[in-house]
Amino acid sequence: MPRKIILDCDPGHDDAVAMLLAHANPEIDLVAVTTVGGNQTLTKVTQNALAVAAVAGIDGVPFAAGCDRPLVRPVEVAPDIHGDSGLDGVELPEPTFDLDPRHAVDLIIDTVMNNEPGTVTLVPTGPLTNVAMAARKEPRIVDRVAEVVLMGGGVHEGNWSPVAEFNIKVDPEAAHIVFDAGWPVTMVGLDLTHQALATDEVAARIEAVGGPVAEFVLGLFAFFRKAYQDAQGFEFPPVHDPCAVAYVIDPSVMTTRKAPISVELTGTHTLGMTVADLRREAPEDCPTQAAFDLDVERFWNMVIDAVGEISASRDAAER
Repeated sequence: MPRKIILDCDPGHDDAVAMLLAHANPEIDLVAVTTVGGNQTLTKVTQNALAVAAVAGIDGVPFAAGCDRPLVRPVEVAPDIHGDSGLDGVELPEPTFDLDPRHAVDLIIDTVMNNEPGTVTLVPTGPLTNVAMAARKEPRIVDRVAEVVLMGGGVHEGNWSPVAEFNIKVDPEAAHIVFDAGWPVTMVGLDLTHQALATDEVAARIEAVGGPVAEFVLGLFAFFRKAYQDAQGFEFPPVHDPCAVAYVIDPSVMTTRKAPISVELTGTHTLGMTVADLRREAPEDCPTQAAFDLDVERFWNMVIDAVGEISASRDAAER
């Protein structure tokens, strides 16, 4: 049976690719999409999510807007990486449906509580504000969620500071709640996602798929590449967020290691650092683990197959 997921995102170029992968892969049942302020303001990322849904032909899935700011800290966005719109570099279509009237936190709670325990996985690819708020508002979801597979953090790498990743750094209090809740958490962080590079070879394979969906993804990658070259010195951009979806599809696409993971909340230079204790083997009941090594070819096969599947579905619908 496909695994039911709620994708909690802040599109964002890599979030857009994560949405395409979650929609098109047969191992995933995308049951809800929620948005959170992060890469850009909540209004912009929510509009972007609806636009990506139009590109992908997503229909019948509730989309809801969530928290527009961190729990206690001021809003911090990433225009140097994602541009003024949050999805610069591509032409965005008009949405084809309206937002669900519920707040994203309530949609998360309702979806988890209305499904059998252990059947819904949360996949946050932005700041963890919505997920933390949901766990606080309705603590029963902690025992009902199958697991939380998040893109964020890093054991040995940072990007928004020398030691902290953006999604964790901008709302570390929310991240602290999520990591400490007691549910299973897989941290798909920078140690792994910096291996998921959109190289020229990857772009050529997507170009070979052809059609407007492939062109959309190539437009995302072209802007993302220039932004990462200018802002962080990467030759090719790391496409972080679909890595978390790929883990849900097939956990063997990456290696993981159980470890206690804590979020630094008070350090002057280490705020938002995800501190993993790797000094010894973690106890069997440790609920947190970190991802390290990616099977790059299998990962990109998943993404490219998804682009092809959406393109084929669009072509069939237009005939």
